[in-house]
Amino acid sequence: MTAYHRPRTLEQALALRAATGALPLAGGTDIHPLRTARAAWGETWREAILDLSAIPGLDGIAETAEGWRIGARTTWTAIAEAPLPPLFDGLRAAAREVGGRQVQNRGTIAGNLVTASPAGDGIPNLLALDARVELASSLGTRSLPVAAFVTGYRSTALAPGEIVTALHIPRCDGAHGRFVKLGARRYLVISIAMAAAVIRSEGGRIVAARIAMGACSPVAQRLPALEAALHGVALEDAARVPDPAHLVPLAPIADIRASADYRRDAALALLRDLLAGFAA
Repeated sequence: MTAYHRPRTLEQALALRAATGALPLAGGTDIHPLRTARAAWGETWREAILDLSAIPGLDGIAETAEGWRIGARTTWTAIAEAPLPPLFDGLRAAAREVGGRQVQNRGTIAGNLVTASPAGDGIPNLLALDARVELASSLGTRSLPVAAFVTGYRSTALAPGEIVTALHIPRCDGAHGRFVKLGARRYLVISIAMAAAVIRSEGGRIVAARIAMGACSPVAQRLPALEAALHGVALEDAARVPDPAHLVPLAPIADIRASADYRRDAALALLRDLLAGFAA
């Protein structure tokens, strides 16, 4: 029988993680389907489970002097309903599109990040928000930018014995966020392509832009050339700036949902729609 641990404190959880290597479980919206899929093919689930649901302090959103701290176990529903500034409009939009209502009520922001799927709706938004990941182990804590934490397809920099405890979002006064995604249908869909941005403007012109694409590479990618090209551009003209040269960092694949060429074309269209929304 698979070992199942449900510690009551973070210290207990970190000790168990170090001693057993147990797989952290928050909302379970990724782990439970994976277990079911393995069982369907006759594979035995052997990983020990570390249930984090009883540990206080791992959920909730708190404003700090530097920005905001989002606990690792904070659900998508909590994010969507939180009274956050326009900086978070993209992340909140993504929160309303992650699966159905049941998944939003259970799924967590850190679970979406640690799964590190190229189609994880939260990750492009965290890149655009310049978020950092708070990691804890029995040896102490450390912090990494999201771009350094997600290292490849379903691969992260999470070290043995570590647990993600929070995401930290720095202030960006006057900035607004947006998120758009494309799927085969409107709801309950895995993204073919998606784009997130945080833009700050003054006098109707862009003074800072952070833009990220998801589902078009093994990991979500910032688009630095496009960000630089948007500097000083009027908001109403921003949708005309993206061109194919700005998509060079991307490496779209062909799969059951779309061809690589379709994804590249869709990415350009999504970027233009994304930027047009800021003018509106």
